[in-house]
Amino acid sequence: MITDVSTTADGIAGPRVDYSRVFTQAIDRLHAEGRYRVFIDILRNKGAFPNARCFAGHNGPKPITVWCSNDYLAMGQHPKVIAAMEEALHDVGAGSGGTRNIGGNTHYHVDLEGELADLHGKEAALLFTSGYVSNEATLATLAKVLPGCIIFSDELNHASMIAGIRNSGCEKRVFRHNDLAHLEELLAAEDPSAPKLIAFESVYSMEGDIAPISAICDLADRYNALTYCDEVHAVGMYGARGGGISERDQVAHRITILEGTLGKAFGVMGGYIAADRTIVDVIRSYAPGFIFTTSLSPVLVAGVLASVRHLKASSVERDGQQASAAMLKAMLKDAGLPVMIGDTHIVPLMVGDPVKAKKISDVLLAEYGVYVQPINYPTVPRGTERMRFTPGPAHTEAMMRELTDALVEIWSRLDLRKAA
Repeated sequence: MITDVSTTADGIAGPRVDYSRVFTQAIDRLHAEGRYRVFIDILRNKGAFPNARCFAGHNGPKPITVWCSNDYLAMGQHPKVIAAMEEALHDVGAGSGGTRNIGGNTHYHVDLEGELADLHGKEAALLFTSGYVSNEATLATLAKVLPGCIIFSDELNHASMIAGIRNSGCEKRVFRHNDLAHLEELLAAEDPSAPKLIAFESVYSMEGDIAPISAICDLADRYNALTYCDEVHAVGMYGARGGGISERDQVAHRITILEGTLGKAFGVMGGYIAADRTIVDVIRSYAPGFIFTTSLSPVLVAGVLASVRHLKASSVERDGQQASAAMLKAMLKDAGLPVMIGDTHIVPLMVGDPVKAKKISDVLLAEYGVYVQPINYPTVPRGTERMRFTPGPAHTEAMMRELTDALVEIWSRLDLRKAA
C-alpha cells in the first residue's frame, strides 16, 4: 500500500499511500477469483413479463427472457398496481417530502401499515425503505433496547440480518442451518435470566428450503426467547392470503416479529415489520434507520397497497407460480442436470465454480437470449456457486423446454458435472 517517501507541496515528508493502487487491487482480486459482478442493462416490457430488452454488447435492444427476477408473481406488471401508482402520481406528486416525522407520513403509508398488520394478524406494522433496512434497523435496535440480549442466528441468515446483529453490539450465537438440536444446545448453555432472541428466515432463497418454524417457537417458549422471522421470500407466495410460511403453517401468532419485503412477490419496493403495538412503537421511536430516512414515495406505497390487497384475495398468481416451479424442477431433473430439489419456488442449479457459473450465464445471454445471474461468494459459500432460477406464472412450458435444452448443450460444451 505504501509505495514511496516523498515531500508534498507543503513540505511534509513521509510515506505516501497509493490509494488508486489499493482500489485497483481490490477489483483485480474479484476478477482473479471469477466473482466480479456485471450488472445487466435491460428494460422489462410492460405487460409482457418475463420478456425484456437487453442493451449490452450489441447494437440496439435484443429480446431476452428473464429467469432470475424476484418479482416472483409479476405483480410489478399487474394492471391494478400500475393504475394505482399512476393515480397516486397525479394525485399527490412524486416524492414523500421527507422523513415520516417531518413530512413523509402520508395517508398511503398509514393504510399500507394497516393492511400489512392485518395480513399477519398483528397489532401494528412499520414501513422501511427496503427489506435490508428493516432487518438491519430492527435487529440492531432490539438488542440495544434489551441490555444483555443474546441473539441466536441461523448460519444462513441474510447479510442484512447479520449486519443488524453486528451493529447491535450484543452477544450472538450462530446455530447450524435449521439444526434444532444445536439451537437448543446453545440456548441451554446461557443464563436463563438473559434476554434472548432467535433470528431466522422462513424460506432460504439460495437453498430453496424452509425453516421448522413451529419447532423453533417451541424452543423459544421453553427458553423464554423472542422470535424474529424474515419472510421476505415467502410473503405474497404462501398462505391463503399471502401471509407467508407462517400463515400457511398457522404459526404467525407465535412469532414475535415478522419481517417482509415489498420488492419481491409484491412487485414494488420497500420493507416492513409486523408485531405487537409496543414493539413497533419502540422500533419507530429508536431505530436510526427508520427515523433519519426519507420515507417511501407515496407512488410506490400506492402500488404496494394495490398489490397486497389483490394477493390477499387472489391465489391465481401463487398457484401459477408453484406449477411453473414444479414443472421446471422436473424438466431439469429429467435432463440429468444438478438441480437442487426443494419444497419452495426457488430452483437452484449447482455449478460449484465461480468462473464456470459466469460462463454459463454469459453463453445463455449471448447465444440463447436467456438472462440468469450466477450466484457466487459471498452470497453463497465458496464451492457452492450456482444458477438460481425463479420461474413465474408467465413462464410457459415452451420457455422451460428451451431453457432446459440450452442448459444441456452448455453443460456438455463446458464438460460440467451432471447429477449423480
